[in-house]
Amino acid sequence: MNERNGFSIAGIPFIGFCIVLAGVCAALIFGADPAQPVLHIFLGTALGVLEVFLLKGFFQVAPNEGQVLQLFGKYAGTVREAGLRWTNPFYTKQRLSLRVRNFESGKLKVNDSDGNPIEIAAVVVWQVVDTAEAVFCVDDYENYVHIQSESALRQMAQSYPYDSHDDGKPSLRSHGDEINTHLRDEIQTRLGKAGVQVVEARISHLAYAQEIAQAMLQRQQAGAIIAARTRIVEGAVSMVEMALDQLSKRGVVQLDEERKAAMVSNLLVVLCGERGTQPVVNTGTLYSG
Repeated sequence: MNERNGFSIAGIPFIGFCIVLAGVCAALIFGADPAQPVLHIFLGTALGVLEVFLLKGFFQVAPNEGQVLQLFGKYAGTVREAGLRWTNPFYTKQRLSLRVRNFESGKLKVNDSDGNPIEIAAVVVWQVVDTAEAVFCVDDYENYVHIQSESALRQMAQSYPYDSHDDGKPSLRSHGDEINTHLRDEIQTRLGKAGVQVVEARISHLAYAQEIAQAMLQRQQAGAIIAARTRIVEGAVSMVEMALDQLSKRGVVQLDEERKAAMVSNLLVVLCGERGTQPVVNTGTLYSG
């Protein structure tokens, strides 16, 4: 069922018509012809009842709001024009907000694609775009949005690892834009039938579950140490290579293979060591101290 425009007219001009009708009604009742008083009073009363019935057709529509109209249980259309409106008094009206809304899901405990238990939550920004689907296709569209959003969040979290050890593989922690886009599309797929558009979906909380948080922290620290050591060694090797190349080009000293090996060892100790090195003065030669 798709939304369509419902019948309504501007309410202000119709108020003028009702005022005129009220005047005619009063004139018939209080200024009845003595020759036919019963007929005039009856007509005046009938017009009064008709006017009271017509007054039931007035309703207000606020900006970014829709009024869903039904006639004896049948969908009759939706009115979105803001202001005072008038429609068929037999119509029943249901107010529906079209404003942008948001909510934050609860913290869900799920397993990522590696099987690690994690805690995750998300903020979802949404709005109603089809009032007919929101009212008639689902029982309670607000509750439907909340439940389906949490279901989509759970499904998305199980599709990615918390932290990827492969630089080319997306993960929940490192690829925020890609993850948020996937989450928004996943929620929109579920909410399309409810006449709801997902404006934005973004992860608001992400952490390992408490039972493995300490172990994962240690693993992250170990990974950071390994990565730092790798960079240090790469830099040290480059510096040693540059030093040997410069010494050779400038002819500062002639080094055989054994002395080169000793120099490389000393430089690597200096460059890669965690603590400051203590110099040792060798007064002899490399071959006899």
